[in-house]
Amino acid sequence: MTGAGFDPATTAADVIIVGSGAAGSMAAWSLTKAGLRCLMLEAGRDYDPQAEVNMMAPESDAPLRGASTPDKPFGYFDATVGGGWEVEGEPYTMREGTDFRWYRSRMLGGRTNHWGRHAPRWGPYDFKPFSRDGLGVDWPIGYDDVAPFYDRVERMIGVNGGRIELENHPDSPPGCLMPPPKPRIPEMLLKATCESMGIPVRTAHTAVITRDMPDKVAPRSACFNATPCGRGCTIGAMFQTTTSFLPMAKATGRLTIVTDAMVSKVLMASAGRAEGVEYVDRKTGARHKVKARAVIVAGGTCETTRLLLNSGDKPGGLANSSGQLGRNLTDSTGASFRAFVPALAGRPRYNEDGIGGQHVYIPFWLYQEQKRGELDFARGYHFEIGGRFGIPPAAALPRVWGADLKKAVRTASGATIGMTLRGEMIPNKDTWCEIDPGVKDRFGIPVLRFAFRWSQHELNQVAHGQRTAHAVFKRMNATILDPELPPEKLITAGGEIIHELGTARMGADARSSVVDSYGQTWDVGNLVLMDGAIFASGAHKNPTLTILALALRASERLAARFKSGALA
Repeated sequence: MTGAGFDPATTAADVIIVGSGAAGSMAAWSLTKAGLRCLMLEAGRDYDPQAEVNMMAPESDAPLRGASTPDKPFGYFDATVGGGWEVEGEPYTMREGTDFRWYRSRMLGGRTNHWGRHAPRWGPYDFKPFSRDGLGVDWPIGYDDVAPFYDRVERMIGVNGGRIELENHPDSPPGCLMPPPKPRIPEMLLKATCESMGIPVRTAHTAVITRDMPDKVAPRSACFNATPCGRGCTIGAMFQTTTSFLPMAKATGRLTIVTDAMVSKVLMASAGRAEGVEYVDRKTGARHKVKARAVIVAGGTCETTRLLLNSGDKPGGLANSSGQLGRNLTDSTGASFRAFVPALAGRPRYNEDGIGGQHVYIPFWLYQEQKRGELDFARGYHFEIGGRFGIPPAAALPRVWGADLKKAVRTASGATIGMTLRGEMIPNKDTWCEIDPGVKDRFGIPVLRFAFRWSQHELNQVAHGQRTAHAVFKRMNATILDPELPPEKLITAGGEIIHELGTARMGADARSSVVDSYGQTWDVGNLVLMDGAIFASGAHKNPTLTILALALRASERLAARFKSGALA
């Protein structure tokens, strides 16, 4: 518990916020700044990057030299604590034939403590996909509705980047972005190669600050280009809510945070009005009820859906008159391609670390070909780029030992390039989540059961990406390190990219959607959803910047409703 002296029976709150990740923390900061008292409930434990993150230790200091383990799937030093693909005592299940992986971060700040930080804007096509290809649905809002909030969020969280100047990739107005880092040598080679083939390469937009962001409560220092962002960042260069929105909101004196609080259901005062939530103390198992004038649920797409499906007095759960709750689940497609570039082997060693992650990327560039029907898939993908000095993959090394192996490692270091595909999934009737009728977690809360299937659109998309990546590698006379697989074996499992979206989608009416364009549920006037569950479609672009922009927009509308007396 971070709220000292917290008493569920006596603590007064205007708003309960479930979840402390990107959306929940944005809501906390926006609403406390507007003068509202907020109670935040986080299922995971308390977490302080300044006290817990070891930014400088070499991997050799860690067990198994920091390698992945079941408890630490992204390595020993990864910031995730108390969570992962599996959480002890908190299972999920799958329907027969489904391969789905649900990553949960049981910690204050949620996934923002270890996210990938790629922060592109969505474009006009991304909000109106049905109008372009007749698949899925259009959003009830468009890019122009979200653009002012993108502007503000980019300044608030600190995003570096440059102009893109491509169709459906809106550029930020002047003053929104910090200066980007220069491309690394492998990225420069890839840029030259791709552009000779008509494939654009652009400066990535990344939520890592390259200039100091002074603040009395939560000062953040510019990245010093030396340590992996996935460990967390004690200087606040990487955006994570534990070094920004949460301390800023707490400083107002109007935010109480309770950790290890697993919310089990939304409590109702009447058919159309919520009065609070029930939660379980994960340490003691004790159940508590807390009340407020409005409830925000931002626990992450699937956790939010689970909570609503377990709430209310109807079989379909709460706020589900449309029958869409749990439906329309999507994740980003994923596939990875690597190559060894002899031209880069043995190059002089120098500091090429840069900020955590890519400095350039390949945005989707084939919208016109897609519109003309020349492609066999309906939605786009992009490539995220990897390539720098480091331990090369085993596939790039000869079968030698001792001194010869050391020499081979030095020669191959800095000579491999990776192209990681991320693409859009179209919602389909075979993919959803529901409550398992026979399985409960250790707190007695029914768990989620998943059904998941990629459609032919996604498989064809990944196959096209493989052909493109291999063509680029061949153009630079590189050796492809990965086998040429059919798309069914190449594509990642559902949920593996950790971009789950859409299970409580927004829409223009209550018959076909769960929430309106501000995340307010159609059925319960003071219940607002603010995470990826409300997305009407996925887009190939990473969702966190859009989650933050929509959460800011929804929070300010909620504050206006309080001010007008609508939530008295």
